[in-house]
Amino acid sequence: MREEATLDHQSETDRAESKAGVMTKAELVDEVARVVQLTKKQAETIVNIVFDSIVDSLRAGQKIELRGFGSFRLRSRKSRTGRNPKTGEKVEVPSKKIPYFKPGKELKELINKAVGETGGGEKTGTE
Repeated sequence: MREEATLDHQSETDRAESKAGVMTKAELVDEVARVVQLTKKQAETIVNIVFDSIVDSLRAGQKIELRGFGSFRLRSRKSRTGRNPKTGEKVEVPSKKIPYFKPGKELKELINKAVGETGGGEKTGTE
């Protein structure tokens, strides 16, 4: 119940006023500060710690699993021959690792519930 409240606390008007549906890091910090009643500096520290922890874990080759939210993983891309779009010249593209986010079942359900709602009410269990 508390998880739903934290994920669904922003009004539709607030969401519509957000820049073209994009939440920036600064807006995330503002939201954390408002919901948890912290200073922006404290909220920024928390957000940075979370992001840094995710990056450090991925660099170490670990998978991050956040139950009900999703998981972060690395995918390996093999080296390949590409082309320079300006000159058409062949270029060797080295192998690399790409971060990948896989949404969890609960996150998908929350998003689809929000998209399917017209009145903004919660499910009653009869649906």
